[in-house]
Amino acid sequence: MSGAILVLSGPSGAGKSTIINAASDQIGEYYFSISTTTREPRAGELDGRDYFFVSREVFEEDIKAGNFLEHAQVHGNYYGTSLKPVREALEANKLVIFDIDVQGHRLVRAKLNDITTSVFITPPTLSELEKRLRLRCTDDEEVIWKRLENAKSEILALEEYDYAIVNDEVEKAAAEFTIIAKAARLKHSREVEEAFIRHWLEN
Repeated sequence: MSGAILVLSGPSGAGKSTIINAASDQIGEYYFSISTTTREPRAGELDGRDYFFVSREVFEEDIKAGNFLEHAQVHGNYYGTSLKPVREALEANKLVIFDIDVQGHRLVRAKLNDITTSVFITPPTLSELEKRLRLRCTDDEEVIWKRLENAKSEILALEEYDYAIVNDEVEKAAAEFTIIAKAARLKHSREVEEAFIRHWLEN
């Protein structure tokens, strides 16, 4: 594998998607990892864009084959992060971007640590996060409260990440993200490093 992995975490409302979109022209070719699920597509959802939609049989075969980074059953349907498209993107020398939670970051680190860089993206304060969630007008009061409680626990894992971006101004945050994404591409697996050492010694 010659690509690299960049994990993004942070509370809902931190602006992760906005930052990626703002920096997309500057960070080179990348693959944004999406989940695989056995549930039926909803109106407007496209296979390969929103999710990879597969049958229960195919999903369970992939579980047995060890093809998932992580997976779970939610309301009778499977959801998981498939390693197959990730491996294909890495072999194509792409930067693979994950937008996953703290637990997902730990799982990626456990399996692919030597080519993984991580960044935690957050608003400057909890009160600013609450303000942004309310301005979105997409969640009811209970959902907003749950998101804020999750954010309080997620911020405690900040030290587990290589970098942190405080998203106060999108332009500044996108510029910082671009620097981190370019640096992430320079990480190499032990396999690649060992091959280089052998070549260096033999020539």
